[in-house]
Amino acid sequence: MSTLNIHEAKTHFSRLVDRVGAGESVVIARAGKPVAKLVPLSASDVPVKRVGFLAGAFSLPADFDSMGQDDIVKQFDGA
Repeated sequence: MSTLNIHEAKTHFSRLVDRVGAGESVVIARAGKPVAKLVPLSASDVPVKRVGFLAGAFSLPADFDSMGQDDIVKQFDGA
């Protein structure tokens, strides 16, 4: 694990990202004191998109779009 000062990290940021992407960890220091650590993401750190995870878990009635329509019309008509 290497240590770089903030100025070096800013100057060579894209190179740092490449190194971290290759599996290396990098410590960033301010005035010689470590303040941050860049580490590679593991596969478990990346969130999984869950589109459609409830597919088939329930069903909607065929008249779902018109359910309660009469009551809504009455409320707006003032009846």
